[in-house]
Amino acid sequence: MLEIIDASVDFGPVRAVDDVSLDLPGGEVVAVLGPSGCGKSTLLRAVAGLEPLAAGQIRWDGADLAGVPTHRRGFALMFQDGQLFAHQSVGANVGYALRIRRRPRREITERVEELLGLVGLAGYADRAPATLSGGERQRVALARALAVEPRLLLLDEPLSALDAALRERLAGDLREILTSTGTTALFVTHDHDEAFAVADRIALMRAGRLVQAGTLAEVWEHPRDAEAAAFIGYATVLSGAAADLVLGAAGLPGGARVALRRSAVQVVREGPLRGRVLSSRLTPEATRLEVEVEGVGQVAAVLGDGVPPPGPGHQVRLRVRPERLAVIGDDS
Repeated sequence: MLEIIDASVDFGPVRAVDDVSLDLPGGEVVAVLGPSGCGKSTLLRAVAGLEPLAAGQIRWDGADLAGVPTHRRGFALMFQDGQLFAHQSVGANVGYALRIRRRPRREITERVEELLGLVGLAGYADRAPATLSGGERQRVALARALAVEPRLLLLDEPLSALDAALRERLAGDLREILTSTGTTALFVTHDHDEAFAVADRIALMRAGRLVQAGTLAEVWEHPRDAEAAAFIGYATVLSGAAADLVLGAAGLPGGARVALRRSAVQVVREGPLRGRVLSSRLTPEATRLEVEVEGVGQVAAVLGDGVPPPGPGHQVRLRVRPERLAVIGDDS
């Protein structure tokens, strides 16, 4: 089990990580999610032993890792670009850590074949890294990181250099691989879709501090504040009278801020809210609209079943789907 206890990291006069505490039980994957510059990669590097702590502790199974060098922590790191050895074959890259530990040649060969099969690259051992796609190179980097069965796998934005479609597919594959191997992992990303696809739990960071941590459902259904809600993918956050109106339309009590998904408000034939369409566009998933709602303001909406698509300027009725909103908390 990894324990981060009141950890702080300074870069000169700048505090990059500020009093962060986080637990990671064995076999779990925790995603540290936050915007660029929030301190998440610095926290990862501190866990790896690459950055010294200004305060606090990092423990593994109760033992303080202060003074334990990176190569003796039993952790493996996988970075954004994979950092493969260009002059070595795929198999040699995957088996590198085993060779420097002087494992028998046959054991190395069997382990490399096993790992390449695990990441979907069976038969690639003799290929050169330069002949691989970006996604294939990241799979090789993952296989290399898993080769010595690390106590903890540290992943620093491993999918961010890939295009969106490939990133989505590899996120699902990464989740399956980590789960099937029982790997304990700390996964750093700025992409909320990646975090939700890969992790068991989410830790939100902002300006060096831990804002919120919990299971996927806890963070998604109960974001700590408006900024957290916006960052994890809610389209609109309302407060005051506008929030009360929306909550009332959803059959919920007022007095709280509310975060709306893009599909929380639906254009229907009869509904409790009135609005005027500002724009409309067809997507593969739904007809998406921007609507000026009376007493609420401009919100995203989708077209309900059996309703003809309205054009800009049309008056519409709307309903609110309670399962597609999150109540943030009391306005006070």
